[in-house]
Amino acid sequence: MASSSSKASCFQCQDSTSNCFRDGWRLRNGERAHLCYQCACVYEEGRFCETFHSNDDGWRDCESCGKLVHCGCVVSFNQYFLLDFGGVICRECSKKNLKLARNQRYAREFQTDPTDVPDLAKRIQIEPHYWPDGIVSDIKCISKTVKPFLNPLFEKVLTASDADMKLGRIVIPKRYAEAFFPEVSAPKGIMMNILDMESKEWEFAFRYWPNCGSKTYVLEGLRDFMFSRRLQAGDTVSFYRVEPGGKMAIGFRKTSVAKPAHQ
Repeated sequence: MASSSSKASCFQCQDSTSNCFRDGWRLRNGERAHLCYQCACVYEEGRFCETFHSNDDGWRDCESCGKLVHCGCVVSFNQYFLLDFGGVICRECSKKNLKLARNQRYAREFQTDPTDVPDLAKRIQIEPHYWPDGIVSDIKCISKTVKPFLNPLFEKVLTASDADMKLGRIVIPKRYAEAFFPEVSAPKGIMMNILDMESKEWEFAFRYWPNCGSKTYVLEGLRDFMFSRRLQAGDTVSFYRVEPGGKMAIGFRKTSVAKPAHQ
């Protein structure tokens, strides 16, 4: 904790009357920024840039959840990570992806050595704390007549464009599209059969749009699926791999607040 000398003042608000200063982020000279109690609380809660730098430049969307991240700021440098293919990912999504990767490793290990795991599906499901909220409930919704397990791939928070029923399509982040979806060699793409959490099979089109030398991947033909689930902007769509078999599955989690009927 920083010294509470009478000459000290808060790095952010310049308040020198506080009797309790706390250390904040590290400055270029190697010292820590001294913050008053109020500013320190905002900093420690991870809301500093959101509170004091909302009008500054440098805000970018997390490629995974869409959350705004203040990049290039010394205060929030440890709140995001740069991605190999461009863009950024917030700290929370990075942790979530790490847990997903760890769970996938467990799944592969159990599958390759079934003699050590009498009930594979049950063994996989004892690791729910490694999965995002909603995955466990999705697994329980799978028909009991089928005995595969779900290997989590990624999640996408629906934007207003994704949730537009007239368009009926979802933009798939490039890194996920190229990692988990079949390779497409032409913009018209391919047709895919994807299971929902009730084991019903849906036919969607996976294709890409040429975009300044790059590709924007989309999953089209989701209008009926989205309408039946009443999906809205802010809801989360989850993608899984059904093992064994390798089929792709889709689930969802309602996070948006439904509007009153009169609206």
